[in-house]
Amino acid sequence: MKLNAKFKALLASAAIAVGLTACGGSSGDAQSSQSGGAATVASIKEKGVIRIGVFGDKPPFGYVDANGKNQGFDVEIAKDLAKDLLGSPDKVEFVLTEAANRVEYVRSGKVDLILANFTKTPERAEAVDFADPYMKVALGVVSPKDKPITDIAQLKDQTLLVNKGTTADAFFTKSHPEVKLLKFDQNTETFDALKDGRGVALAHDNALLWAWAKENPNFEVAIGNLGPAEFIAPAVQKGNTDLLNWVNGEIAAMKKDGRLKAAYEKTLLPVYGEKVKPEELLAE
Repeated sequence: MKLNAKFKALLASAAIAVGLTACGGSSGDAQSSQSGGAATVASIKEKGVIRIGVFGDKPPFGYVDANGKNQGFDVEIAKDLAKDLLGSPDKVEFVLTEAANRVEYVRSGKVDLILANFTKTPERAEAVDFADPYMKVALGVVSPKDKPITDIAQLKDQTLLVNKGTTADAFFTKSHPEVKLLKFDQNTETFDALKDGRGVALAHDNALLWAWAKENPNFEVAIGNLGPAEFIAPAVQKGNTDLLNWVNGEIAAMKKDGRLKAAYEKTLLPVYGEKVKPEELLAE
C-alpha cells in the first residue's frame, strides 16, 4: 500500500469506526455517570485501569481502526503510561473525545487524563493542569492548490473551516473577527466540508494538515506556520499534583530512554517520511 493510500484508509476507517461507536456506545460513555473527584496514582492502581481521553478520528495521532482498535501516536504514549503504572499496556480504558469536550472530560472526572493532541494555552491552563509537553506544533492553513490561501488577509469576509474548541478556533475568533468561521465537531466533517467547497480554506495544527495534504494532492498547506510554536501535553484535573507529578516523570523518562521517538517512528514516520524530522515535532 502506498503511503498516501495508507493515510486515506486510516482516515476512512476512523470515520466509520467513530460512527459505529457513537451509535453503539463505548466503555467511556458507559462510565460517564461514574465520574467524580481527581484520581490519584494510588486510586488508579486500586481500580486497575487508567481512563485516558483520546481522539477517534484524527490519524495519525488518535483514531479507531477498521477493527475497532485505538491507534496513533497519542495512543502509544497512553499504552506506555498504563504499562508503567499498572504493568500492562492493555490496562487503559480509552475514552473517545472531540476537541470541544477535552476540558470538560478532565474537569468532570470522566477521564483521569487527556492525551488528545491537546495544545497548552493560557486559557486552558486556567481550567486544567498541563503536564510537560511531548510535542510541538503551530497552526497551519490548507486550501485548494488552484486557489491557494497564502496570507491571512485573503480570508477577510471569507469562510474558514475549523473544529470547535481548537486553537485554530480560538485564534481566529479572538484575533481575526473579520474571518467567517464555519465550525464542526469532528475532523472528518471539517475536511469533507473543505472538499465540498463550503469554505475557502481550513485551519488546524500544521502536523495534521501536512499529513492530510499528502493524501489530497489537490490541496496544499500554503500557510505552514501561523504564529509561534505551541506545545502539546497531557492534562489532568486542576490541582491534581499527585497524578501530574507522576505523568511529568513518565514523559521525562520516555524522552530519555527513546520510547517517545519509538512511538514517533511507529506512528508518524510512515505518514511524514523524510519530509518532517522528529526534532521538528517532538518536544525536548
